[in-house]
Amino acid sequence: MKILTCTQQKEADEYTIAHNSILSINLMEKAATLLTDAICKRWDKSHRIVIFAGPGNNGGDAVAVARMLHLKSYQVEVFLFNVTGKLSDDCLTNIRRLHECGFTSYHEVTSQFDAPKLTAHDIVIDGLFGSGLNKPLSGGFAAVVKYINASAAKVVSIDVPSGLMGEDNSYNIRQNIVQADITLSIGLPKLAFLFPENEELVGEWEVLDIGISQEYIENAETRYLITEEKDIRPLITPRHKFAHKGNYGHGLLITGSYGMGGAAVLSARACLRSGVGLLTIHTPVCNHTLLQTCVPEAMVEDDVHERFFAEPAELDNYQAVGIGCGLGQEEITAQAVIEQVRDCEIPLVLDADALNIFSTYRNNLSYIPKNTILTPHIGELERIIGRCSNSYERISKAKDLANSLQCYIVLKGAWTVVITPEGLCHFNPTGNPGMATGGSGDVLTGIITALLAQGYSEEEACKLGTYVHGLAGDIARNKVGEISLKAGDIIEALPEAWKSLTKN
Repeated sequence: MKILTCTQQKEADEYTIAHNSILSINLMEKAATLLTDAICKRWDKSHRIVIFAGPGNNGGDAVAVARMLHLKSYQVEVFLFNVTGKLSDDCLTNIRRLHECGFTSYHEVTSQFDAPKLTAHDIVIDGLFGSGLNKPLSGGFAAVVKYINASAAKVVSIDVPSGLMGEDNSYNIRQNIVQADITLSIGLPKLAFLFPENEELVGEWEVLDIGISQEYIENAETRYLITEEKDIRPLITPRHKFAHKGNYGHGLLITGSYGMGGAAVLSARACLRSGVGLLTIHTPVCNHTLLQTCVPEAMVEDDVHERFFAEPAELDNYQAVGIGCGLGQEEITAQAVIEQVRDCEIPLVLDADALNIFSTYRNNLSYIPKNTILTPHIGELERIIGRCSNSYERISKAKDLANSLQCYIVLKGAWTVVITPEGLCHFNPTGNPGMATGGSGDVLTGIITALLAQGYSEEEACKLGTYVHGLAGDIARNKVGEISLKAGDIIEALPEAWKSLTKN
């Protein structure tokens, strides 16, 4: 699914009107119908609906919703803000239609706003401003937003919470943005919905399909996409009847240190559950018995050091290597990691302490081979690119890093994003907060390493790996709940996740 800019979404509306023989007022009517249905599914007629409408088409949507709720016998009150005396044509049409149906609880605010008393049982419909906003709210509108936010009422925002910009909010004024409980996005989601700092502003969000031209969407250029199951299924290579373990690659995991053997176990188990033909774990001597016992399907190659990774492994017999889980950052380990990476000529995944080492020894970043996959969480990424004020800035800097290194970045978190060297950003929809637990990232490293060893391209391995990792986490959540979920549960759910993607 493409994520278009707000400018593109406006163009999409205009293209739909021009090419699909539909009037703008009728497209608004369709949007209002879907908005009304979504509201009625959630709340019955015992709630008062208080609608705050702006002077543009977002306000027109809100006024149309007021009419439809009134005709369904809901108790509705409308406050339309017309401080400049300029209303959009479709907004004016819907005001007229509202009066024609006998609606009387209508207040047009031109200067003084006599605010209604809002209670916890009320539902506020925020239709002040939509996605066309390009500067922070101020003055009276900022005061209205603060009044809404201070109330105990549930808030439903139409398209976007008023005051929120669809992409970059770096220079916005946070307290002047509506804090919605639910955002009903018209047409497509907005990029800002996928950023963690906007969660308390956007709330739960749902996309309403009003029939925007698919031709426009298909032809529109964008750097931002949401991965869907239909994108993932075709990537999976079917297995042949006469296949043997040699057909599915030999992966190497350089992982673990004294006290961190569990990271080696988790990444290895996930790798084996993701189709690799053979797996070797290169680890300090102290972890030998642990790994031979806990992961009997894997081979163990001892490092020269008792407690730390200290000597690069020979890579001639492997098709892919994952480095970093539980390695630690001892100086001897750092030098071994840099040397290992500098001389690596096979597909490579760098995670955890391998990334922390390169953030410490920044002059060696150029040693990272092209097409390497980096799998940082936010903290690990910012140790390399510097502190960021928000997610938009962070992704912009991550795109610059991916381009300069010609590598892939898997930025982990809710809506994990796969960033390609060309700057495409694929947001992953699977996963849940229960996966915010130690070892979850080690599992992902094992999965991606397995896919690379089997011959998947770097981009395929990133997208497929993150999707199945999150899907397994969702399956695990359904079994044990979010609070009890641990990294091992994700591994245990991998078979069901792979089965669900390969059935039929």
